[in-house]
Amino acid sequence: MKKLLLVEDAQDLAQLIIRELKADGYEILYASDGVEALRLHEEQRPALVILDWMLPRMDGLEVLRRLRQQAPTPVLMLTARSEETDRVVGLELGADDYLTKPFSMRELLARVHALLRRAELIQQMLQQDLARAERPLIDGPLCLDAQAHLVTLDGQPLDLSPTEFELLHLFLRSPGRAFSRAYLLDTIWGESYVGGDRSVDNTVLRLRRKLGALGEAIETVWGVGYRWRAHSPSRTGGG
Repeated sequence: MKKLLLVEDAQDLAQLIIRELKADGYEILYASDGVEALRLHEEQRPALVILDWMLPRMDGLEVLRRLRQQAPTPVLMLTARSEETDRVVGLELGADDYLTKPFSMRELLARVHALLRRAELIQQMLQQDLARAERPLIDGPLCLDAQAHLVTLDGQPLDLSPTEFELLHLFLRSPGRAFSRAYLLDTIWGESYVGGDRSVDNTVLRLRRKLGALGEAIETVWGVGYRWRAHSPSRTGGG
C-alpha cells in the first residue's frame, strides 16, 4: 500500500480528499501546516505529496523548496490561484503537477495515478542504469570492472594510472564513438586543467602500449581525436 502525504489546512476539503484516497487503496499521512508536513515527510518518506499553496506557519512554496532539498518525492500542488505566473513559480520550484481549486475528486485521483506511474518508471530506469553501470565491461580478452577499479587482459591485471583507467572506461562505454581531444580533456582531466592536447595523445600512447596488440583498438580519427573499435559484440558481463 503506497503512503501519500496530504498537506491541506481546510479541514472539510482535507477530509474529503483523505476519504477518496483511502477508498482508492492508499495510506494517508496528514498535516495541516507546513512545519508538520516537513516533519512527516522526513520521518515517513511518502511516495507522493499533495501540497496546498496557502498554509499556516510555512507557505506551500517554502515547503516545496525544502522538500526538494530532502528527496525527489513527486509533489502535486493544490491552489486557488489560477494565474499563469503562479503556476509557473510552483513548477519552477519543483512541483510535478498543479491542480487549481475547485477540482473534482476524479481529476485528483487521475493526477495522483499519473504522477505515481511516472515516478515508478523513473525509478525503474535508474535501477536499470545502475545495474548496467555495475556490470563489468568486456571486449574480447579485456575486462574493466568499474566497481573494483580493476582492468584485466587475458585474465591478468593491468597496471593503469587513474587517468588511463578513466580514458579506457570512457572508450569501452561508447565503442565506435569519436571523442575529440577537447572533450576528453574536459571530461577526464577536468575543465580547470591547463595542459594541452599532447596530454591526451601521451595518455593514449601509454594506454596502447599497456594493452599490447589490443591497443590497436584505440583508433586515431584524423582531425577529431580517438575512438574505440569494439573487438567483440559482447560488451557487458553478467547476462
